[in-house]
Amino acid sequence: MNALNLSPLFRTAIGFDRLARLADTASAAADVSYPPYNIEKTGDDSYRLTMAVAGFGPDDIEVVVKDNGLLVSGRVAQEAPKGELLHRGIAGRAFERRFVLADHIVVEGAELINGLLHVDVRRVVPESAKPRRIAINGAAPAAPTPATEEPVAQAA
Repeated sequence: MNALNLSPLFRTAIGFDRLARLADTASAAADVSYPPYNIEKTGDDSYRLTMAVAGFGPDDIEVVVKDNGLLVSGRVAQEAPKGELLHRGIAGRAFERRFVLADHIVVEGAELINGLLHVDVRRVVPESAKPRRIAINGAAPAAPTPATEEPVAQAA
């Protein structure tokens, strides 16, 4: 993968230094492929992360949100096979998936249905972060003065 040079962006942007760190970590995370997942937009400000976690139960999976990051990890308790295993096609290995959350994203909940873990997230922008109109202060305009009539001298 080619290195991404964001230095031209940083010449005119203020406070985006975290973007460079995100680009670095994204390239390292691109090699991980287990478990497979989908991210779908379910509304204007809501999203759903769906992970295929066959063989894992609710007690085997941990979902943690910390510092604009979502960590989903799974550990299966080792149990003795009931019979001779001829083929293992269902992966039951431990996993750890990290996702970076944008500012003002909150995780609303998670549920495990039919081997799929669904994590619902939503963007909640606080009033202080929404656009607002700023009043412009300046000198008050001078009040108009009434015109005074001066007598005009007449030529004699």
